[in-house]
Amino acid sequence: MAKGVVTAYALWAIGGPLGLHHLYLGRDSHALLWLLTLGGFGVGWAREVFRIPAYVNEANREAAGRTERRRQARPPPMSVARFAGQVCVGIYFGVVALIGLSSLNFFNLIVLPLSVGAGVHLVSCAGLETSDLWKTLTTCLITSPIFYGSTLSPLPISLAASVTAAQHRQFKPPRATNVPPEPLVSRLYRLGLAWLAFSAPLGYCVFHNTTATLYYLSDCVAAVLDALWFFPWLKGVLEYLLLLPYRVLCAVTGGGGGGGEAEEFWRKVLEILLREYSQEEVEALKVLSVSKEASLEEITHSYRELVKVWHPDHNPTRAQEAQQMFIQIQEAYETLLRRHKAFRRR
Repeated sequence: MAKGVVTAYALWAIGGPLGLHHLYLGRDSHALLWLLTLGGFGVGWAREVFRIPAYVNEANREAAGRTERRRQARPPPMSVARFAGQVCVGIYFGVVALIGLSSLNFFNLIVLPLSVGAGVHLVSCAGLETSDLWKTLTTCLITSPIFYGSTLSPLPISLAASVTAAQHRQFKPPRATNVPPEPLVSRLYRLGLAWLAFSAPLGYCVFHNTTATLYYLSDCVAAVLDALWFFPWLKGVLEYLLLLPYRVLCAVTGGGGGGGEAEEFWRKVLEILLREYSQEEVEALKVLSVSKEASLEEITHSYRELVKVWHPDHNPTRAQEAQQMFIQIQEAYETLLRRHKAFRRR
């Protein structure tokens, strides 16, 4: 079935940064590249507004078996834009690997160069061209030990791999006329696996770091709101900004952004976030041997009982240990007292 220019432009406008128009035209490598880089960081997607007719023409020629591409002794012409894309995407893949996979054994010797090489090769496979994967990866593995441990190592590795890929560039062989096109389901399945392989380590890292820093984040937000309690209008502005993502979502989806049960739900979510105990408060609860649900009266009672037990005057035989425990009890009580006072003001 012949591909249409109008349809290609429509897909370019609707989901171009996700590679929908390339998927429609059978350019799966290009579609995957756009999916992982959001349209070549937006630059490549914008640049394609002038190139879509040529893409459609090439796809139709390929489907009709009238392509003029053949295995050639001469490589395709050198493209500065493709070379720059190889370098940038190689660095991008390397940075993503540094974020999500740097804890793996032999990261700098194996994982990082393979990640950079995969990014460079993905760009070299976009469109009509391809390159030698193994030579590109070998260059990365050889270059990586030279810059071992450096945070800037993705740059020289990507440069070396891009030079190698450019030297071994070639046209892709045309599809045989008697071979039917690959089903869309299997193409989407393959692209989905590639997307998961790229995003899963990064997603795990983001989730892990977010959960690890949730207490600190909520503590900082609560402290800011607490400091602004005597400026009601300023506190209201900050609360509005914290709820702004919800309001934008309502505006986009047509759900309305003003009041209602949904907004009340988001306000409760914000309140729950602010009521999360910080790490310091969790330690204070342990010192005073009380639960998170304990009231201020229960906390005060436990504090007074522990003070009686650990007062230095009551422990002359272990005065130093008692002094340390007495200080910890005092600090824990002051920490929880500040928290309860802050929420009472709210």
